[in-house]
Amino acid sequence: MPFKLVISDPESGEAIQYELDDAKTNALVGKTVGEIIEGDVIGLPGYKLKITGGSDSSGFPIRFDVHGSGKKKVLIRGPPGFRPQRKGIAKRKTVRGRELGPDIAQVNMRVEEKGAAPLKELIMKAA
Repeated sequence: MPFKLVISDPESGEAIQYELDDAKTNALVGKTVGEIIEGDVIGLPGYKLKITGGSDSSGFPIRFDVHGSGKKKVLIRGPPGFRPQRKGIAKRKTVRGRELGPDIAQVNMRVEEKGAAPLKELIMKAA
C-alpha cells in the first residue's frame, strides 16, 4: 500500500500532500521517526526531510518513543495519541511503534534543507 506523505515547510508554513508509488514507498520502509532522509529517495532531489510522525491505515498514530513497527497498548500522558483534559492524567492507549512498516498509511515530514527547485514544482512533476 503506497504511503501518503504530508510534507511541511516551516519557512512558508505550508503543508503539501503527496502520494508515493510502491517503489518509493519501499525505500521508506524500515526508517524511524526522527530520521533524516535524502529527498532523492522519494523524487525530491536536493531536499533533506525529517520524519516527524504519521498514522496507520486504521488511524492509530505513530509514537516516537515506542519501539518496533507494530501496535502496542502503552500508558501515555500526552500527544501524540492522547490529549489529556487535565494536568497529570495518563491513559493506556493503542499506538504504533516508531518504525515505518507496510501497514502505515500516512507519513508526516518536515523540510530540513531545501533543494534548488521549489517543492510544489517537483511534486507537480511527479504526480
